[in-house]
Amino acid sequence: MYVTSVYNVSMSEAAVKSTARNRRDDRLGFRLDEQTKDLIARAALLERRKISDYCLTAIAEAARRTIAEHETLQLSERDRAAFFDALVHPPEPDERLIRAFAEHGRRVGG
Repeated sequence: MYVTSVYNVSMSEAAVKSTARNRRDDRLGFRLDEQTKDLIARAALLERRKISDYCLTAIAEAARRTIAEHETLQLSERDRAAFFDALVHPPEPDERLIRAFAEHGRRVGG
């Protein structure tokens, strides 16, 4: 089972961010050894792409994978079963939870 974060962004805000990203005004510079550069150049050539385009795509995909690894929760079969069992058969609230709800209602007015 995978649980991921959900972000709500309005369409206009998303369009502005997308347009800003597509302009390619920002730069990212780094140095690398000749062997690594030759490796990247060969891979770009095999895909018939410019080295910069190849690198940009590779870096963006690596970033997406890293973010997904940190935002995705993988449960074991036992944990998945316990999670869904708790959803289907929630435990009765104990005294501490009842007091917490009452305090919340008092503070928030609900």
